[in-house]
Amino acid sequence: MKKSGSGYLYQSDDLDAVLSGNLPEGLQSLATAKQADEETFGAEDGARLTALKRDVARNNNPASTEIDVASATGILTYRIDIERVDTQGMTGILSVITDISETRHRERILKTLLRELSHRSKNLLAIIQGIATQTARQALSLDYFLIKFRGRIQSLAYSQDLVTDSSWRGAYLFALIERQFSAYWPNSETPISVNGINAHLSPNATLHIGLALHELIVNSASHGAISAGVNSLTIDCFGTILDDNDAIELAWIEHLPPAATLREADEHTFARTVLERVVPVAIGGRAMYLTTPDRIEYHLTIPSREYEIIDHVEE
Repeated sequence: MKKSGSGYLYQSDDLDAVLSGNLPEGLQSLATAKQADEETFGAEDGARLTALKRDVARNNNPASTEIDVASATGILTYRIDIERVDTQGMTGILSVITDISETRHRERILKTLLRELSHRSKNLLAIIQGIATQTARQALSLDYFLIKFRGRIQSLAYSQDLVTDSSWRGAYLFALIERQFSAYWPNSETPISVNGINAHLSPNATLHIGLALHELIVNSASHGAISAGVNSLTIDCFGTILDDNDAIELAWIEHLPPAATLREADEHTFARTVLERVVPVAIGGRAMYLTTPDRIEYHLTIPSREYEIIDHVEE
């Protein structure tokens, strides 16, 4: 049974064991062997602990240290508080040994999470900076910039919400599509046709594919199928090959209504840059964007490292 609280070891100034109690499991040898620090904690930590005790005995100044010990259940961490005491005319060294493994384990997990959060935050800020810069280059006025920038940041926020809700594991493709469409196609009676593989995307793929979907959706809502109230676009996801490895392809096929007109100026805008360069580069994939007077096609190939196929989706 695991002992709770703190154990103690009282030694003479020469570090001979005199009295002990409640020592943690695996450290009982400290009370039975003379100067057993190296035997119990290993040569390096044992020598350091012995030197610390001798310094306390010589200078009468309390000291503390921590020592990690490998065990069958993982790394155990002990805090050892050392002081010189006078008991019934006898002086010696009292070491109070406390198992702080759970505390240190929680701290390590927290540090890992904070590092991951910092890394993801920097990535997110880099994406926002890129959006701001590219949007500004195409802006004809401040109002134009604000409208476009706010829309793109809102799209990023939609994707980020899905990533956060999944504890940073990413998002399902169909959920991402539905979320990005929510502000532009509220007609639930005639939903957008989404077919094929509902892959679970990585956080990186979720954010960038969300941006691509936003640009396609805004274009359609401005002068495409959505603007005409026509459900004439389909989205498919199917298996394919990229550089001799498994991949999936996301295909957007939009049939434009007769009244729709494509603006030639859009051919080199931020939207095209996002679709053809930013997104495929960010995920290590490949993209093709085609426009004709009556049709828009976007094909994005996603490498296997940016998704996984999960057979059973938990509700």
